[in-house]
Amino acid sequence: MLGYNHNTLLKPAFKWIGGKTQLLSTMVPLLPDNYNTYCEPFVGGGALLFHIQPHTAIINDINTEIITAYNVIKYDVENLIVKLKTFKNESDFYYWVRSWDRDTDAYNNISDIKKAARILYLNKTCFNGLYRVNNQGKYNAPFGKHKNPNIVNEVVLRHVSEYFNKCDITILNADYTKVLASLPRDSFVYLDPPYDPVTKTANFTRYSSNGFSQEDQIELKEICDKLTSGGVKFMLSNSSTEFIKNLYSDGEKYNIIEVDAVRKVNCVASKRGKVSEVIVRNYK
Repeated sequence: MLGYNHNTLLKPAFKWIGGKTQLLSTMVPLLPDNYNTYCEPFVGGGALLFHIQPHTAIINDINTEIITAYNVIKYDVENLIVKLKTFKNESDFYYWVRSWDRDTDAYNNISDIKKAARILYLNKTCFNGLYRVNNQGKYNAPFGKHKNPNIVNEVVLRHVSEYFNKCDITILNADYTKVLASLPRDSFVYLDPPYDPVTKTANFTRYSSNGFSQEDQIELKEICDKLTSGGVKFMLSNSSTEFIKNLYSDGEKYNIIEVDAVRKVNCVASKRGKVSEVIVRNYK
C-alpha cells in the first residue's frame, strides 16, 4: 500500500488506556504486505495508525470526546493550541474544567475547540493518564499532581493535523459494526476493542459509559468471521483469557500468538506491570 512520507515527529496526541506504543516492534512485522485501505474502528490514541501512517485510512471511536478532538486537530489546530495555552496545571482549575460536562445542556453548547482543549488537558493532567467516565458518562479521573505536564504539545498537534489533511483520512464517531459493514475487499482492519477482563473485578473497559461485555466480544468475533469470508484481513488485540483464546480457537481460520505487554495505567499501583495479551490474525 502507499504510505505517507514517513514522519518521525508524528505521534499520538493522547495517552490512552491499552495504548500500543510499547508493542509496535511486535505488531508491525505481523502486518499484511498488501492492502489499500487501513481501518481502525477502536482508534483510541492511534499508536499503530501514527506509526505506520497509511495514506488511506478510516478511523473511528465510539468516544465522542476523542473524535471531536481529532476533528478539531484536523480543521482548526492553531486555535486549539491558543486555547490550550490558557489551561493551568492546578488542582482547582483541573476540577473546574472536569466539571464542565456535569451540566449536559451547557456542555453541549460550548465550542468544539473548547471541548477538544478540555479533553487534551484532562488527559495530560489527570492521574496516571487514566481516561475514565462514570455510569452517566461524566469524566471522573482525579487530578494527577504532575510537576510539568506537556499540556500544549504544539509539535505533535501540528504534525497530526498535517497528516490528517495531506492524506485520505476519514474520521468517524459511530458503532464499530457500522464502520465494518461496508469495507472494500482490499482493506486491512486493526481491531483493538475494550479488553475481556482478566478477573471478575477488573474494570479496564470504561472508555465510555457503554462498557463492552462478553456478549459484545462474541458479536465482534462473528463480525471477524464475516470479514474473513469477505476477504478482508484483520489483526485483533485482546486479553489472553481462556474466553478469548477459545473464541478464536479455529486454527484453520485464525493465528493466535501471545505477547507480554506492560500495563502502565491503573489506579492501583500493584496492578500495573506485565500482562499477557493475544494477537489474532486471519492471514499468515
